[in-house]
Amino acid sequence: MLPLESVPNFSEGRDREAVDAIGAALGARARLLDVHADPDHNRSVFTLVGSEAELVDSLLAGIEAAMERIDLRRHEGAHPRVGVADVVPVVPVRPDDMERAKRVALELAAGIGEELALPVFLYGELAPGRGPAFFRAGGLRRLRERVEAGELAPEYGPGELDERSGAVLIGARRPLIAFNVNLRGDLASASAIAAAVRERDGGFPGVRALGLELPRAGLVQVSMNIEDWEAAALHHVLARVESEASALGAEVLGSELVGLMPGGAAAAAAGAALRIDGLDASRVLELRLLEPEAS
Repeated sequence: MLPLESVPNFSEGRDREAVDAIGAALGARARLLDVHADPDHNRSVFTLVGSEAELVDSLLAGIEAAMERIDLRRHEGAHPRVGVADVVPVVPVRPDDMERAKRVALELAAGIGEELALPVFLYGELAPGRGPAFFRAGGLRRLRERVEAGELAPEYGPGELDERSGAVLIGARRPLIAFNVNLRGDLASASAIAAAVRERDGGFPGVRALGLELPRAGLVQVSMNIEDWEAAALHHVLARVESEASALGAEVLGSELVGLMPGGAAAAAAGAALRIDGLDASRVLELRLLEPEAS
């Protein structure tokens, strides 16, 4: 049985001590594989794996550490957020493990509501049709207004949103790729490119995209979540970004991966770059070793 993965996003990317403390809390109970801290986004993304019990204990400890060190009343950053532990997905490494992921996510949600007294909203496989953007539109203030108006109610925890710590979005989802492209240009260009590639505006299936300004870096960014990398290959998305940027007079300077990515997606991109027909996960030694033997 493979472990489950979680990729919690915390609203702190500048205070190294706070990021390290959250990482230490997470890593003491599960295996911490990666930490990506971004000062312009003012956000950190942690990647960890573990058993069901290890993930629940780890995430509760990490969220508690974040509550102690992050105050949303003093927070500012390019990335939208509604909580100190903004979004916490549980991800099956194998598609067949989605039911395990959902059970763990619900156990975690209940624990956050009961032990940490934070309001929890469900998304993804736990609330089909609702993604993080459904809750983050307008930020924490707008989410609070929707709750006070009776439009929304947390599934776990208190019915009021705390100004300091906000809410937590808990979900179960397939692996996705958080992929950003940095450009020299203006925010209007980045926003136009984001509209061209995202599914909502007729772009690639399963692609969510925003144009963001990175004032510390002096750049702009097309920030993307690629939720179905088989339907929207990375090299195709990047090629479209480059084409749109060229038409708008912007310059692509590079791209970045936030967290980890599925090996199959990396193999497909490598196959395109190397012009190897049919290079996919079945041709990668380590990925083949993870497959169950045929009975």
